[in-house]
Amino acid sequence: MQKSKQHRKNALKALGEAVRNRRLELSLSQEGLGQTADLHRTYITDIEGGLRNLSFLTLLRLAKGLNCLPSELIAEAENLSGFHKI
Repeated sequence: MQKSKQHRKNALKALGEAVRNRRLELSLSQEGLGQTADLHRTYITDIEGGLRNLSFLTLLRLAKGLNCLPSELIAEAENLSGFHKI
């Protein structure tokens, strides 16, 4: 797999992990998050699995459902993926 393709895959997995971590901190099921974020449970599953490249509007909906700022999810994903400024 190309290096840039792998980097994108890792970034999506890290964002999914950040969403999952926050959801579990709040003791929310995927179904519960889906209801509060107005997203289908299977879409939440795909996000957490790193299978979806989210739009900004979807990120806003997730953050609202997780009672946090979108920047908090992004910062957590950056930490999890080892992203650093060049």
